[in-house]
Amino acid sequence: MCAISRCPRWWRRRAGIGRFERGSGKFARVVKSGGAGCGTTPGVKAETQSFYEAAVLRTVVQISRTLDQALDLAALARGAALSPFHFHRVFRGMVGETPLEMHRRLRLERAARALLTSDAAVTAIAFDAGYETHEAFTRAFRQAYGVPPSAFRQGVPDPRTGCVRPPQAELAAPSGVHYCDDPTRELHVHIATKESIMQVDIETRPALRVATVTHIGPYNRISEAFARLGALAGPAGLFASPAAAMVAIYYDEPEVTPPEQLRSDAGLVVPEGVPLPAGLGEQRLPAGRYARTTHIGPYTELGDAWSRLMGGWLPRSGQRVGEGHSYEVYRNDPTNTPPERLHTELYLPLA
Repeated sequence: MCAISRCPRWWRRRAGIGRFERGSGKFARVVKSGGAGCGTTPGVKAETQSFYEAAVLRTVVQISRTLDQALDLAALARGAALSPFHFHRVFRGMVGETPLEMHRRLRLERAARALLTSDAAVTAIAFDAGYETHEAFTRAFRQAYGVPPSAFRQGVPDPRTGCVRPPQAELAAPSGVHYCDDPTRELHVHIATKESIMQVDIETRPALRVATVTHIGPYNRISEAFARLGALAGPAGLFASPAAAMVAIYYDEPEVTPPEQLRSDAGLVVPEGVPLPAGLGEQRLPAGRYARTTHIGPYTELGDAWSRLMGGWLPRSGQRVGEGHSYEVYRNDPTNTPPERLHTELYLPLA
C-alpha cells in the first residue's frame, strides 16, 4: 500500500483535512493531528498556517520526486521562501524528521521494496539508494531494519516463534509518508497541529552590539570560542557592564553545511563606544520584533526546543519569520551550574 501511515496512535487522531497541492503528477494532502475542529487550527490566521503547510507539502513532493538525485537542501529552503536555518527547523518540527532524513528513509524503503520484489544484486540496489559501497549500504540498512539486506530478502525469523515472517518495507515515520512507485497515488502528510505548551513572548528588542570570537567547526565545540572570548574580554573589563550577556549566533544549518564548515559566533553584549581589545570581532543584532522562549535544562536539549518553537508554535502563531539571525542568550554559567538548571533564552526574528 502506498503512502500509508504506520505511526503511533496519537498521530492518527485526524482533526481535519488541509489543502491539496499537485506536483508533477502527485497529489499531497495535509492530515492534521492533535488539533480541534476542521481546516485551520482555531485562533490561527489561516493564511499564515497555510503558508507553512504549503511549504512542507512542496518539500515532501520534491523529496519524493528526487530519490535518484542528491538532495539540494538549499534549493528546498529557497522554494519554501525561508532561510536554510529556519526552514529546516520548521520542517523538522512539523513533520518529525529533517528533509535529509526523509530522503534517506525513502531511499531505504525503495531499496527494501527492490529486495522483496526483484532479483537485482544487492550492490546495484545499494548504488540506486545513493551508497557508494556495499558495506556502507549494509550498515545503514541494518541500522534501519535490524538485519542486513541479504537476510531481509530471505525473510526475518520471528524471535518469539522462530518462524519466518514477511518483511515490512515501510519504516516508522511520524509524517506517514512512505515510498511509493506509483506517481499518481496521493501522498498523505501527517502534521501535528497540537498547540505547543512552551511559553513564548513577542517583544520588541533593541539593537545589540556584540563582541565576538568566530568559531568554524561543529557547533558542539563552540565552548572553545567562548573560552577565547573570556580570555580576551575579562582583562578588558567587558564583563563589568550591566548589559553584559553571553550570546551565541548560529549562521548555518548543520544539515546543509558540513560540520567542519559550520559558522557561529561566541559573543558578549557590550555597550556602544566601548573599545574592543585586539582579537575580538563585532556583530550587530538588529532591533525589531522577536519571539522569545526560555529553556531550562541541558544545552543538549536546545535543538528540541528550537524544533518546538519553529515547528509547533510558529505555524500556529500567525507570525512569519523575519530577516536576521536567530540567537541564544545564556543567563548562567555552565561551569558552576548543574545542566538541569541552565537558563537559555531563544530569540527568533519576526517580520
